[in-house]
Formats: sequence, C-alpha cells, structure tokens
Amino acid sequence: MGYLNSALSSSSQAKDDTPASGGGLSHNGKFSYGYASSAGKRSSMEDFYETRIDGVDGETVGLFGVFDGHGGIRAAEYVKKNLFSNLISHPKFISDTKSAISDAYNHTDNEYLKSENNHHKDAGSTASTAILVGDRLLVANVGDSRAVICRGGKAIAVSRDHKPDQTDERQRIEDAGGFVMWAGTWRVGGVLAVSRAFGDRLLKQYVVADPEIQEEKVDSSLEFLILASDGLWDVVTNEEAVAMIKPIGDAEEAAKRLMQEAYQRGSADNITCVVVRFLVNQDTSSQVAPHNQGASSQVAPHNQGASSQVAPRNQGASSQVAPHNQGASSQVAPRNQGTSSQVAPRNQGTSSQVAQRNQGTSSQVAPRN
Repeated sequence: MGYLNSALSSSSQAKDDTPASGGGLSHNGKFSYGYASSAGKRSSMEDFYETRIDGVDGETVGLFGVFDGHGGIRAAEYVKKNLFSNLISHPKFISDTKSAISDAYNHTDNEYLKSENNHHKDAGSTASTAILVGDRLLVANVGDSRAVICRGGKAIAVSRDHKPDQTDERQRIEDAGGFVMWAGTWRVGGVLAVSRAFGDRLLKQYVVADPEIQEEKVDSSLEFLILASDGLWDVVTNEEAVAMIKPIGDAEEAAKRLMQEAYQRGSADNITCVVVRFLVNQDTSSQVAPHNQGASSQVAPHNQGASSQVAPRNQGASSQVAPHNQGASSQVAPRNQGTSSQVAPRNQGTSSQVAQRNQGTSSQVAPRN
C-alpha cells in the first residue's frame, strides 16, 4: 500500500522475510490474541505490528496495532515503536481515552517528522489500532488497514479505509489546497493512494494523521476482532474473514488461517493479521493456552522484566514484534521472534485488486502505492 514505485517493541530488524506468528492470553483471562505476518509475494517487508498488554492505574490494558508502510519502512517502524508508549503515558489515557488516542497519533506523527532527517525520502504508514480498557474497545484508524469485529455472529467494520476519492476526504484535501487525480487509482497529488497516513512529509498538508475512532462495548455478544493490512482486505471480504475464523478458538491459528487464505487467493501485498478473541462469559479453559507457556501463562517473556503480563508463544522468527531487551515498558514482546528484513521498499506486484497500482503517470514524482 502507499506509493507507486516507490513500542515496546523494538529495533534493529535484520533480513528475514520468514512468516511469523504468535499470541498470548491476558493475565485476567478476559481476552486472547494471535498474530500472523508474511511478506507474501513481495520481495521485501514493510508491514509492522504490535501486540502489547500493559497495566495503567491498576487497569489491564490491551494494545494491538497493524502498521503498513509505504516508501520504505522508516515511518511504520517508528510508529510501531512509539505510538503505544506515547498513548499510555498520556495524562488522560484512562479519563478521556478518545482524546488521548487522537493526541498520541498526532504527537507521534509530529515527532517522526522531526526525527526524519533525510528529506529526499518520504516514507509513510497506515495505523489500525485497537485499545482494550476495561469493558471498552476503542478502534482508531489512519489509512487503509482495517478493523472488523464479529458481534452476534455478524461481520461489522469498525474502521473506514481512507481513500482520496471519498467525498469528504477529497473535499478536505481540496480545501487545504491539494488535489486528487487518477493515476492507476485515485491519488493525492497523483502520488499517494491513501488520504491519511503517518509521515509523508511532502504531502503532510493534505495527508493527515488524524484518526477516526470508534468505541464498542465488550460484552457477551462481542466475539472477536480482526486487524489487518490491505494485503488481506484486497482479496478477502469482511464477511468472508469473519466466517473463516469463527470456528477457530485459538487466536493465533485464526490469524494464520487469514494470512494463508489471502496468499492462496493471490494477494500481491505484504499480509499481516491480528486477531483478538474476547472471553467474556466463555470458559477460558477451552481457549488453548499460548504455545510453550509451561504451567503458567503469566511467565514473563525473555528479557522483558517482571512487569510483562502475557507470555507470548514461541513461533519462530518474527518480522514485526519487539525484539528482546526492550526495557521495562515492554509487555508482550513475543519470545524468540528475531528480526525482519525491512530494508528495501516493496516490489509492486499485481493482484486483481491492486493491479492498477504502479500505473502512475507523473513524470516528476514516483507515485506511491
């Protein structure tokens, strides 16, 4: 996603495009989570994700995110490392969570732009995040990664893809002095295929990082949440995704199923999926304890300190989750995840739904996909 041609977690990520997966269970037994991520048919990986459980003012907090980079990895990697730390340190995180989320998104964007010294390269990133605080689920989105819930057996989108041709987005861009034009698909300035993103310095006046936020009540009708990059949604509908994993009680297996299905259907993009299962009024003993957990699901991950509340599963080399030694603030960095190849921008494959990307016509700026 992004250009045509173009925290707890982590840091140095070496070359490794091996598919990664893992998961865990919250120490209060109220939710489990799983993730799966793959470069797919691309030769490089620009997707990042975060799965973190923390404690704020005595409250167990779950923080989950998918960050799809474009124009390089720098923006997506920065957002993964800093967004949630900025959020939980916000003074109004518990008392006014929505405003805290909005502030954290914009603050993280501003700090990234300040930190990015190479003005000749203009990386950006989407962010689709889910914050669990008590019986509240708050979903925030910038860009075209997407969040979908299953409530009462039905698929419900709880985020909106930010595309330049949407009436309100186009009006906002034009009011700010920008323009939207067709270049294989609708693009801001003929360059960028999303209308909101982190980074994208050269288009920042028009491509904002203001999140749209939706709140859902966590009750017995709320079954699970899917966060995924457009590598899934390009080839799988919301309804198909929900139906596909509804019978799968293990969140990691559910995330892997989605990732594998997207690949088999010909997705030409990186594919990253996070699944959160809500265990309200469910027998948590039926939810398989995370792999390699031993007798306790609360064993602190390696080098993470005693504050860690979930023992993630050891699923082999991960490209996106926090490497070891991230300090006391890290709560859910999966073990033995290794690092990922996040160096070269993506090759721009051609799926049935993204085939028109890479068709840009601008002779001065390489359009982003």
